[in-house]
Amino acid sequence: MTTKPLEGIKIIDFTHVQAGPACTQLLAWFGADVIKVERPGSGDVTRNQLRDISNADALYFTMLNSNKRSLTLDTKTPAGKEVLTKLIKESDVLVENFGPGALDRMGFTWEHINELNPGLIVASVKGFSDGHHYEDLKVYENVAQCAGGAASTTGFWDGPPTVSAAALGDSNTGMHLAIGILTALHARNKTGKGQKVAVSMQDAVINLCRVKLRDQQRLDRVGYLEEYPQYPHGTFSDVVPRGGNAGGGGQPGWVLKCKGWETDPNAYIYFTVQEQAWGKVAEAIGKPEWINDPAYSTARARQDKIFDIFATIEAWLADKTKFEAVDILRKFDIPCAPVLTMKEIAEDESLRKSGTIVEVDHKQRGKYLTVGSPIKFSDLSVEITGSPLLGEHTDEVLSELGYSADQIKSMHEGRVV
Repeated sequence: MTTKPLEGIKIIDFTHVQAGPACTQLLAWFGADVIKVERPGSGDVTRNQLRDISNADALYFTMLNSNKRSLTLDTKTPAGKEVLTKLIKESDVLVENFGPGALDRMGFTWEHINELNPGLIVASVKGFSDGHHYEDLKVYENVAQCAGGAASTTGFWDGPPTVSAAALGDSNTGMHLAIGILTALHARNKTGKGQKVAVSMQDAVINLCRVKLRDQQRLDRVGYLEEYPQYPHGTFSDVVPRGGNAGGGGQPGWVLKCKGWETDPNAYIYFTVQEQAWGKVAEAIGKPEWINDPAYSTARARQDKIFDIFATIEAWLADKTKFEAVDILRKFDIPCAPVLTMKEIAEDESLRKSGTIVEVDHKQRGKYLTVGSPIKFSDLSVEITGSPLLGEHTDEVLSELGYSADQIKSMHEGRVV
């Protein structure tokens, strides 16, 4: 029988919405027994948010809670607290994204939890780090993107700050927390001791914006950023500007129109004019004379003409679809990609084959698409299963904790579970 790397690790999942569930789902994929603790009768709020099928769990929930078990439990009752106490004693990790002080008000302070199970790891998603002057502020995805510096540096210079569709605040924080949990588990293997692990959404966004912090320091020193579109003809203030579709790593790039852009808003490719690939760029677009021309042969020489160069490339793209263009350019080893829509991603056979997009069964919905593991292993095939129904595994978990059938029945009648 094949075992999974995290098999034998039991996780109490006290999370809701996205950041926490993304974290625990990842660990469940890799074999952890994740028990999602939910409020009886309602459960995670995302079960009902943005529903596309009435009386069925919403995709918002199903795509963040696969491979888990669902236990409904009223932790405000004495019997509910007793169940949670038993669960804590038998678990390895408790993950939560409650508001500040919620666990304490339930009677489960860190000190009490540590007494019950000195090896337990308590992992928390926060909006801001402890001690931050905004630590009591409620945080959601776009709030985190703004507080973490992402929004101020995203978009075009003549428009407002812009948030990304990528979940930089939510799922990104969950991935950081998963790393923290695994690190704490590894430490426990050495010391036997549990510990608290926390990731704030602001911190997680800042971590992904490190190149913009780099740029701020460069701007402070020299007063300009030569790889941004504002250089050399525009002006810079004293903060990192919005750079449109410019590359963040010093490789000039832009989103360029392809055949059909007049009617298809996604008929574009991203094209990178990489320094070491300049000769191949010039060759690919039929401008071999640019290779050794001093006005074009270096990145510094090209910078003041970069949008003229992009215009020339766009003229070359005019009779090619985004897929045709990429098929040509990849033969020249030029970094580029079609601008893919979510529909194209959902239907991409390569993504289905790799397990990045998977189709799973759900007891209410039938088949639906969800994301698979973005991490690939040579010795682990990650199986994605459908998300649990509300309270689907309540009796099973209670039985494992030693409760008799009569006791379980009594808890149901008392609405403890």
